[in-house]
Amino acid sequence: MSEVRLRFAPSPTGYLHVGGARTALFNWLLARKQHGKFILRIEDTDVARSTRESVDAILEGMTWLGLDWDEGPFYQSENFPLYRQYAQRLLDEGKAYKCYCSSEELEAKREQAMREGGKPKYDGTCRNLPPRPDDGTPYVVRFKAPQEGTTAWDDLVKGRISFENGELDDLIIQRTDGTPTYNFVVVVDDASMGMTTVIRGDDHVNNTPRQILLYRALGSPVPAFAHVPMILGADKARLSKRHGATSVMAYRDMGFLPEAMVNYLVRLGWSCGDEEIFSLKELIQKFSIENVGRSAGVFNTEKLIWLNAHYIKTGDPVRLAGLVTPFLKERGVDPTSGPDLTAVVKTLQERAKTMLELADGAVFYYNAGFQYDEKGAAKAFNEQTPALLTGLWARLAALPELAAPAIEVVFKEFCEEKGIKLGQIGPAVRLALSGTTASPGIFEMLEVLGKDESHKRIQRVIDTIG
Repeated sequence: MSEVRLRFAPSPTGYLHVGGARTALFNWLLARKQHGKFILRIEDTDVARSTRESVDAILEGMTWLGLDWDEGPFYQSENFPLYRQYAQRLLDEGKAYKCYCSSEELEAKREQAMREGGKPKYDGTCRNLPPRPDDGTPYVVRFKAPQEGTTAWDDLVKGRISFENGELDDLIIQRTDGTPTYNFVVVVDDASMGMTTVIRGDDHVNNTPRQILLYRALGSPVPAFAHVPMILGADKARLSKRHGATSVMAYRDMGFLPEAMVNYLVRLGWSCGDEEIFSLKELIQKFSIENVGRSAGVFNTEKLIWLNAHYIKTGDPVRLAGLVTPFLKERGVDPTSGPDLTAVVKTLQERAKTMLELADGAVFYYNAGFQYDEKGAAKAFNEQTPALLTGLWARLAALPELAAPAIEVVFKEFCEEKGIKLGQIGPAVRLALSGTTASPGIFEMLEVLGKDESHKRIQRVIDTIG
């Protein structure tokens, strides 16, 4: 059996968007599952619109998602001599021909065909002209497509699809300036790179019969095709910028983890029973292209947030500390000038839904000059608070070190001795330490802040009220 080979072939005319990332992921998963090769090809034949910045953004997005490639990136723009060679071969074999019709003539033919109720396809004027020497007259090269019969394939997602060859016109494979066209270069590349399966968006379905005919004309094996449905926004329209972020890296900047994004994207169209959460290793084991649904996936940001919260909650605090550092720096926080960031993360990851929330929640650990929440302070601070905090701190200061279990015992004993409930002192301590009424647990905050910093913050409240 020949080696399984799949590819992702984006055009570098923008960033790696959500739909492209999902296509890349499906190809990557199938290649990994079948112990094949995953190839990255940059389709940059549109020289006017292709940019190095877009290439870098695509590579960055792939790397962030963890979709490593085995070969490439290959660039179509470096292959122009090969495409000319293949076009010439088809001309020499009588499978393509030179078409001298001008764009004005073609437009007139199209208009006439539509007036007569026909399809606006090329009428074959130059199809059977005898070869003539080049005299400087501009021409395109057209593929001589069969005019009878059908072209069909068993799509791995959509099932049997067939087209009448009479509906397909003679495709231009090379323009007047000698540059090749999209449908032609895709076939030449996939054939010369030995692709065995092509997974792509279902907006390419109409290209596939033309491409199958080109494979056959070149004498190359036709790969298996899988056309996956589009991703829609909540309004059921195709996902676009008006639905919010469509660039994968924009989600990173919004505080999403790559594993949440991968897990979310694979579930946009693919399912495995009722399971929702998969590691990459599990996805490789369980993924099958036949389990990709035929209906479009609807992008649901709430679901993505839910998954992200799960991965933060169960994530490695050391790794999360590294990932949250840039977000803290954006907030003017230097995480090296305060408590251990990993310990800080442990107190926050239970409730944070995004890395932005994690960063926002961590700021008070490093910036002590915060304002106290007004409503919270009105409830928690009163004339008894300074004496209670002073007495409590005396007990805490006597501990060899601030460790959450020992702190809890001190609070319990202090409340019993003073005949008060935890609710009569806890909120004041919480505000003293964090400035807010919604923060990590009091005992954990005291432990992470340590004796010196905790004392300073509690003393600040005593001095403020007193």
